[in-house]
Amino acid sequence: MLRGAVARRYAQALYEIAQANNTLETIEQELKGVAEAVEGTRELQRILYHPQVLAGDKKNLLKTLFADKVSAETMKFLGLVVDKRRENYIAGISAEFSALANEARGKVAAEVITAVEVNEEQKQELVKVASRLAGKEVEPTFAVDASLIGGVIVKIGSKVIDGSIKTRLATLQSRLMSKTS
Repeated sequence: MLRGAVARRYAQALYEIAQANNTLETIEQELKGVAEAVEGTRELQRILYHPQVLAGDKKNLLKTLFADKVSAETMKFLGLVVDKRRENYIAGISAEFSALANEARGKVAAEVITAVEVNEEQKQELVKVASRLAGKEVEPTFAVDASLIGGVIVKIGSKVIDGSIKTRLATLQSRLMSKTS
C-alpha cells in the first residue's frame, strides 16, 4: 500500500506540472520509456536501486542514458526522484501518471488477457466491449496466458471480468465437489 501511495504522490506532482506546461503527452511517453528501460535492464536496476551508489552518480547515469531522449522537465523530475531515494518507484510513478493522464482524457486503462494471440480485428472488438463495460474509452494492453485454456479476462481498474474457460472449469469443479460432500 505504501508503494502505491508514494508513486501516486509523485505522479500527481508531475501531472500538475505537466498539465500547467501543456506537456502531458510528452512527459507521459518519456516517463513510460524511462520506466521500460529501467524495468527491462537488470544492470541498470542494480545500480539505480543500490543504496551505496551516490545520488550524483545515479543522476549522471540517468543523464547519460536519457538526456537526449527526454525533456529537461523529465530529467529534472528524475533527478528529484533520485535525490529523494525513490528510484525503485519509477515504474509505479509512470503507471500512476498514465492513469491520471487517461482520466483527464476520459479514458481508463484496461488489461485484456487472452488464451491465444488475437488479431487486430479481434482486438478492436475486445476494445469496443471493454469500452462499453467501462462506460469510457479504454486504453488497452493485451497479454496472452495459455493457462486460461480459452476465453478472455478483462481488468478495468479494480473490476475484473473473467470469461476464461479455466475459471469456468474451476467453478464447475467447486460446485461438483460441494454437492458430493
